[in-house]
Amino acid sequence: MGKYSEENAKAELERRKKKFSEEDVKRVIDKEKEIESKFKTQNKLTQFTNDFKVIFAMINDYYHGRYKEVPWYVITAAGAALLYVLSPMDLIFDFIPIGGYIDDAAVFLFCMNQIRGEIEKYKVWKEYEMPSSE
Repeated sequence: MGKYSEENAKAELERRKKKFSEEDVKRVIDKEKEIESKFKTQNKLTQFTNDFKVIFAMINDYYHGRYKEVPWYVITAAGAALLYVLSPMDLIFDFIPIGGYIDDAAVFLFCMNQIRGEIEKYKVWKEYEMPSSE
């Protein structure tokens, strides 16, 4: 990502994190199929499909009370990034050919870099605490 995209991605994610609420967690859960569809069908996002699945699982486990060891800032970052991807009207409108999902990928990548350590902790927890969930 270029400097422009990184700076805007950071600013946009920070702005959305501040507004993210418990109700937004439910919104992410309710919109799973729509968000997943974007990761599976949009060129700029397909490389992050597996990351989406892990992040969504973490949010889902948090929401259902199975995984509470995650700090709220991680939930806000992950949830805000997923809702950003879902929104068609963001920094670069999604309907713009070729470039429409560049900002979505930049925001998601910035989020991933911000919370990667917590994602790894979640994966370990998921493997050892909930082996029958797969």
